Amino acid sequence: PLCSNNNPYASFGATLARDEEQNLWSTPHDMTHTEADDDRVLYNMIVVRNQLDKDSEEWQKLNYDIYTLRQTRKEVRSRWKHILEDLGFQKEADSLLSVTKLSIISDSQNMGKARDFLLKLSEETNIFPTSWELSERYLFVVDRLIALDAADEFFKMASVEYPKRPSGERVDDSQKAPQC
Repeated sequence: PLCSNNNPYASFGATLARDEEQNLWSTPHDMTHTEADDDRVLYNMIVVRNQLDKDSEEWQKLNYDIYTLRQTRKEVRSRWKHILEDLGFQKEADSLLSVTKLSIISDSQNMGKARDFLLKLSEETNIFPTSWELSERYLFVVDRLIALDAADEFFKMASVEYPKRPSGERVDDSQKAPQC
């Protein structure tokens, strides 16, 4: 039967909770999140946490680590989206950042350029946190930027918005230089 206990909405909350629990990139019903290594790490953390007693210290630590990793991912994605929107991709930003297991590199020659560009972004800007390991997901985004001939402009804007700072030095919004 399609409905259990004659209530079609009985498992709706449980399904949403389960979807959110398995949702590694904050995109509901995205079945691609365990494709990359960093996704598998997060997925494994969730599996281990779910096997622990919720009152245990280990569960709390893993829960905090999972939350922190998800928040970091959201922050990085938000930074990328902000820059894309500033470059004029307001309507396309979400689709440019959307990567699934069906995504492909547009040109195999772009793979090397995309890797170099991503490395340059991580070394010369703070678009990624210092503890961030480069995600394969952003190779696809960079490939799209290269295909759109917008990679250099993206880097320039990332350098202005998220300049590299010496370790330990933080800049809040009130200290940023005013933009024209």
